[in-house]
Amino acid sequence: MERPISPPPVLGGGRAELPAYLSNGLMGLRVRDNPLVAGMALLNGFSGEHAVRRIEAAALAPYPVAGDLAIDGVWMSDASDAVRIVDQAYDFETGELTSRFVFSVGEREARVEVLTFCCRAHPTLVCQEIVVEVDAACDLRLRAKVDISGIEGRALRHSRTTPGEAEPTSDGVLLWASAGGLSTCGVAYVSQLVGADAVPDRPALDGASLTSEYGLRARARRKYRLRQIVSVVPNIMHNQADYQAARLVAFAADVGFEAIRKANRDCWRELWKGRIRLVGAEERWQAMADAAFFYLMTSTHSSSPASTSIFGLATWHDYHYYFGHVMWDIETFCVPPLVFLQPEAARSILDYRVRSLEAAKGNARMMGRRGVQFPWESAPHSGEEAAPIPGSAAWREDHATLDIARAFALFADATGDLGFLEEKAWPVLAGTAEWIKSRVTKSARGYEIRASMGIAERQSPSDNAVFTNMSAKVVLADVIAAAERLGKPIDPMWGEIAQKMVIPARDKLIVSHDDFRVDEEKAATPDPLMGVFPLGLGLGEEAEQATLDYYLRLADDYIGSPMLSALYGVWAARTGDRALALKMLEDGYAKFCIGRFMQILEYRTDVFPEQPKAGPFFANMGGFLTGLVLGFPQLQPSPEDPKAWGSGPIVLPAGWQAIEIDRIWIRGAPWRLRASHGAERAILEPAG
Repeated sequence: MERPISPPPVLGGGRAELPAYLSNGLMGLRVRDNPLVAGMALLNGFSGEHAVRRIEAAALAPYPVAGDLAIDGVWMSDASDAVRIVDQAYDFETGELTSRFVFSVGEREARVEVLTFCCRAHPTLVCQEIVVEVDAACDLRLRAKVDISGIEGRALRHSRTTPGEAEPTSDGVLLWASAGGLSTCGVAYVSQLVGADAVPDRPALDGASLTSEYGLRARARRKYRLRQIVSVVPNIMHNQADYQAARLVAFAADVGFEAIRKANRDCWRELWKGRIRLVGAEERWQAMADAAFFYLMTSTHSSSPASTSIFGLATWHDYHYYFGHVMWDIETFCVPPLVFLQPEAARSILDYRVRSLEAAKGNARMMGRRGVQFPWESAPHSGEEAAPIPGSAAWREDHATLDIARAFALFADATGDLGFLEEKAWPVLAGTAEWIKSRVTKSARGYEIRASMGIAERQSPSDNAVFTNMSAKVVLADVIAAAERLGKPIDPMWGEIAQKMVIPARDKLIVSHDDFRVDEEKAATPDPLMGVFPLGLGLGEEAEQATLDYYLRLADDYIGSPMLSALYGVWAARTGDRALALKMLEDGYAKFCIGRFMQILEYRTDVFPEQPKAGPFFANMGGFLTGLVLGFPQLQPSPEDPKAWGSGPIVLPAGWQAIEIDRIWIRGAPWRLRASHGAERAILEPAG
């Protein structure tokens, strides 16, 4: 297997860019160029009351792997000007971040190398190793810290002892409550000094950190290693989260740092078997494909209790205006590639929706409808609507429920899991069908969804927002197919509504909504093209080409915006124009990729310079990956034989010869995909 391409190391420090983002799908860290200074930490399912909006929002958790060091009594935290950042390197093959810096005090100099990773094999664990080498003998002190400074919330309890045990099994345990007491998390850690004998000092929680401090007389050019292993558990996974964290970190200490590191590397080695290879493409395209793959894989996990957010488990000071809420973008753009590349992570995302199904039923009732209506902005802990008041988007953004239902149908089709279809997908699909029945209005034109809001969040609603109506047609077809497979009774209204659903059009051109105007707000939004891909609605050749031609001409007025920009390359390929497909991939995806370690931003900075540099943005990355896995290969998953999923001739961007994946998961088994430019169909075949 070819090794994935890691981004180039970042030399020096002090850049105005997002810090490195590490995650395993349960824990997410922003790690500074000096990694011992606390960055920011998010924990899947851990939420609190937002300081301004007073809504449930993702809350900062204690930073688990902070640290400090002192040379001859001078602490780095008191002498930040004595630190010179050397470089920072991110190994996408293993998920490990390596940071190097030099700390100088007088004539003494310490060279420091810090290895940090979030373990996939043991998903509550964050691990760090600090290696220090001094150039001359000195008094050296090292601190391992769980940092709580600067975050909202409070410590409910902490302990340095283990109840009922003569000796503690960890360095310390902390139970932390978020602002408003909406949730808690437990943190427990162990530390180990390798290279010298020293008994750590473990003072009580001081309001800023839980600390273990080691002191020694360091020798010149000898390496000393301080290892930190930290377990962080949200109470959504255990009611006594601190005690469970203590159990897990004691287990980790027994396993050992090197074994944990190896297990994490083994997990990544397994994931990279699904690497997407772009044969013939420039190396930078392969690097971008590897980066998108890496960030999606690292932000999702089969153990994640609360899906993930549009930025994964990343945040920074100048953004988090989506509040860590779970939104439709995840099911639309992230679940499709995950279904084939990491299906158990896709299952966990859908399990979050199953867990919040009662909230969706209640939401429908409060809106005067039947069935299920999933929230527009779903709170990570409760699963309830959490849109900022007045919640205007939540009033009329009807497509979210349809996007979620479509993801359940896709998972059932790809996995062939009838148990999942019956027990988990069917309640969502049937509830969505009932919601559609209560949402539509019958008219002389057919069935309409009036006063709705589409992908473009305009100031005013419109009748028959095209993405919503097209999605309703597709989902009703999914419901009927599922009922047939399960032997369920089929409501004749499902087929009637699907057949007679109004799709707004001008002659052969599909438009965004009724009364569409070319000079209206956000007129270039290409939501009709979602019917071409990924919905695969079957618009008819004339309507498809007319709609492609019209909206591709408007691309310059839209590209640079989030979400749909990444799909333009696929849409251009459907016209047969390879050069245009490459150009639109460049404009609609590559130009979003700037800064440290290839984090794809929400907005293109040259088009929207006023927007914060926020990323990694998963709608953009997920859209790119969905295009590579399903769009360019023209795969249409269904309950039928996967070998028949190929639906059309393969047109790839200029210079690309093929898209190859040696392992994608279909029906619980590994398959291979090859989509060669000019081929009549993509080839799917069992890998065994």
